[in-house]
Amino acid sequence: MALGPKAPKDPEKKLKSFYIMRRKQVAGNEQPDGSYIQFLYMDGGRMISAARLVGSITDEDMLKLMETTEGFRKLVKKIGVTVEAVQAEDVNENVNFHFQMYGKEDLYGKGSTLLLECAADGMERVLDLDEHPWNGEENIPGQIRFSFAKPKMVALVSVRFYLNEGFDAPPCVDEKPVDTASPEYAGMIEKAIMHYGNPYRLKKVIEKAQKGEKVTIAAIGGSITQGAGAVPINKECYSRKFYEGFLTLTGADPENVTYIKAGVGGTPSELGMIRYEVDVLNDYAEEPDLVVVEFAVNDAGDETGGVCYESLVKRILLAPNAPAVILLFAVFADDWNLQDRLIPVAEAYNIPAVSVKNAVSWQFLDPKKMIMTRNQFFYDRFHPTNLGHTIMADCMLYLVRQVMADEKAYEDDDYRKVVPAIGDTFTEVKLVDQKHSLPEMEIAAGSFGAAGGPKQLVERNMDAIGTPEFAFNWYYEGNETKESFAPFTMKVHCRAALIVMMDSADPKVGKAVVLVDGKEVLHLDPLAVGWVHNSPYICLNETEAAWHEIQVVMEDDSFDKSFSISGFGIVQ
Repeated sequence: MALGPKAPKDPEKKLKSFYIMRRKQVAGNEQPDGSYIQFLYMDGGRMISAARLVGSITDEDMLKLMETTEGFRKLVKKIGVTVEAVQAEDVNENVNFHFQMYGKEDLYGKGSTLLLECAADGMERVLDLDEHPWNGEENIPGQIRFSFAKPKMVALVSVRFYLNEGFDAPPCVDEKPVDTASPEYAGMIEKAIMHYGNPYRLKKVIEKAQKGEKVTIAAIGGSITQGAGAVPINKECYSRKFYEGFLTLTGADPENVTYIKAGVGGTPSELGMIRYEVDVLNDYAEEPDLVVVEFAVNDAGDETGGVCYESLVKRILLAPNAPAVILLFAVFADDWNLQDRLIPVAEAYNIPAVSVKNAVSWQFLDPKKMIMTRNQFFYDRFHPTNLGHTIMADCMLYLVRQVMADEKAYEDDDYRKVVPAIGDTFTEVKLVDQKHSLPEMEIAAGSFGAAGGPKQLVERNMDAIGTPEFAFNWYYEGNETKESFAPFTMKVHCRAALIVMMDSADPKVGKAVVLVDGKEVLHLDPLAVGWVHNSPYICLNETEAAWHEIQVVMEDDSFDKSFSISGFGIVQ
């Protein structure tokens, strides 16, 4: 019997390849323009980290090629993209793949974007780089976006790089599902308590919830607390899961338990201590009973080496309603965090500290005892997956269960008498912006007029849509000359001051100089960080309070460019 023609072999199968994303969960998050997009940033070493983490690439020459678009094209011949709808009814929906190459001079405006139309049916679509119309302005691989046809759609995506001849990649290793009900998982979680401390205040919070009294649970931190890596970000983040687990453990009525999420991407405790009164206390309308503090992976840039962190912790502990504090130490994919720097704060104030690093990092290094891979825990090199966020919540809930089972009698500590472990000189810092001011203060905004300009958008509390951070800023539009420009001037009696600047990647944003009492103390460049983000800088730090004049002046080459003063932190 004659046989029909053989099906052609898939040519991509002959090429060596590796994944940078493998069944990563993404969702159609609504944007201000009404579109539904998941952003995945590849710049700043993120794509190289993904190649190491997901693709097991160790060849440094290959990794270096991924730093630029030119090198990327030498390495990669084709890109395979697979989109699999989580809900069966979404299988025929389109989820388009965009890979934007940032421009050489204009980061977002130039360069070019690869586009691949995909159906969410679990079939791989392939984009050939040679068939893309490159414009020659490309500089570096910038960001991957998945755009959805409808809101709240969730999908699992995989992105694979097929390599040009001469390059090799290790075979892909299968991953076993993680059993969160196993004894091994439970044993891993038990390693999380780094310092148990005095549970008196935490016991009081638990008892209030059990009695049906009003309780407020808050979490302040960086992008992990904001929910980065969690899909959807407002429901799968660790703080939401901890809140829901707390309700289950205590039997509390959700109507009686307020949840506050105050995580902001890219922010250290140096900024957290300034925004605490707005993002957590809601201008003193809220009195949290329990505050989770998560800055162990954000504080590398803290100018004070931990003084701001301890100042924030002490400020919370000294609140009139005596809240409980849990210090949460998250971890990066390379097992790095600052828990060794920060644990003395937990020890000095005798408060609980929970280490995600202690819980998970050891098992990544032991194949025989491995409960999950790094790829299963980490969404990227910085942030956890949904599973990772679950583990973080479980680590804290284990602490709550231990406290609930603890029958010892405890008394509250007097935190006013604690000898600082690192320093507490910013404990009384106050936010100053166009809405918040201090007694005996004079502000002349000069050319920095009404609040405006781009803002960092943050999903707060249970919101899925971002709201502006530091909304009451001072904004210079860039429409003055050197002769007509009037500086921002603040006269204030204080001993310390920090300025918060809005970073940007827009070349139309300029540089500024900060002067204190006529002396230049800071040169601020919003383009140095390269994204819409708030950065704090200390411009004054003295032991005694005195009258000072703080001015912000545009650099000589920046009068035709914009600049945003997000606010100030002042210690009087």
